[in-house]
Amino acid sequence: MNSHDQIVKTVDIKAPVARVWQALTDYQQFGEWFRVKLNEPFSPGSRSTGVTTYPGYEGHQWFATIETMEHESLFSFRWNHDNIEAGLPPEQQPTTHVEFKLEKTGTGTRLTITESGFAALPESKRGAIMRGNTEGWNIQSQNISDYVTGE
Repeated sequence: MNSHDQIVKTVDIKAPVARVWQALTDYQQFGEWFRVKLNEPFSPGSRSTGVTTYPGYEGHQWFATIETMEHESLFSFRWNHDNIEAGLPPEQQPTTHVEFKLEKTGTGTRLTITESGFAALPESKRGAIMRGNTEGWNIQSQNISDYVTGE
């Protein structure tokens, strides 16, 4: 994949891998730091639904399909981007792939967040979504760090 099709954000968190994993994969904890009210636990192959509570985006629907949950190393899902193809139901909307990779470091956990597959989105909306999500991952990486370290 090229840089026009993915966003990569790496953050070092001063917390154990087990704690970061818990914040990522427990749907209620994920919802707290990500600011989304989720309806059901995460499990591979399941559909995750909910409503965004993030300031400025309140009420936007959350739809994701959980793909991978490799204990304390990799969590991934595919998610929708707020009705970018008018008239299509959420399950038929184009998606991007988000993965969270965890690595133990000497001071805690290195979390690498990669969102890819932007080429599947309509060209007319792709640039704006990539810009918005780049800023979003900057914010969310700080949110999870603050959440797990208690700041």
